Amino acid sequence: MSKLGASTEHAPIEKINYKSDVKVTWCPGCGDFGVLSAVYKAFGMKGWNPKDLVIVSGIGCSSRIPYFINSYGFHGVHGRALPISVGLKVSNPRLKVVVLGGDGDGFSIGAGHFPHAVRRNPNITYIIMDNSIYGLTKGQSSPTSTYEFVTKATPYGNIEDPINPMAFALVYGASFVAKGFSGKANDLADLFVKAFDHPGFSFVNVLSPCPTFNKIDTFRYYADRLATIPEEHDVSDRVKALEIAYRSDKHYMGVYYRDFRPTLEERLAGVRSKVHMDTEEEIEDLLARFS
Repeated sequence: MSKLGASTEHAPIEKINYKSDVKVTWCPGCGDFGVLSAVYKAFGMKGWNPKDLVIVSGIGCSSRIPYFINSYGFHGVHGRALPISVGLKVSNPRLKVVVLGGDGDGFSIGAGHFPHAVRRNPNITYIIMDNSIYGLTKGQSSPTSTYEFVTKATPYGNIEDPINPMAFALVYGASFVAKGFSGKANDLADLFVKAFDHPGFSFVNVLSPCPTFNKIDTFRYYADRLATIPEEHDVSDRVKALEIAYRSDKHYMGVYYRDFRPTLEERLAGVRSKVHMDTEEEIEDLLARFS
């Protein structure tokens, strides 16, 4: 779906409003408002023209976000945002592709796509709004819900252990891994810009409370449990990043890991350079011989 208006097509980049005309329909107090605000600010900091920007999502409350941004958008099916975005980037590497979704969409039905997107290392950014609940379907436990978490669907408590999103991304080999909090939109915007600037697959997990269906992981709950990654942390050390990911004393915000390796687009360009491209005359001769 395209929401690009003629009024912004030729406007100076710094004057572009990234907000669409579609009313934001999340519940009052939803953490995703902070994420959206940070996304707007980060896009402005980058100065990207909406005609060069594509927002991709799957299904869920957070996955409504393409409607709220003045850009090209693709609201995909459940769990399929990553293969859609990789296809977009391969077909047109010039595009800025940003994927936004929730913990249910990304770590449940969509989890099988994650390692393959990571190992290909396309130059895209994947932002997860992690509220540890299925909000759109009215409050079931999600892959990041804690053990014994009580919901309508688990009245005696969740019997499954939660996924650790940071360890998930680090072990599969994401080349940029970071964590943020929707209650600190300015810090989050800076983190998004770092992710956008990274050449390769960048992953940002954002703690984004759901005030309607998750009464445990609230803004107040996180208030005393957030910490900044120590300044001395070596972001090139994946093992140290994993140690931070598994720490249970605090939720550590910032860049956990970053490395640099060829992107999917660069590797494809290398293959193309080795392929013999037939001339028009050669193609006509080939067709003539088989006609």
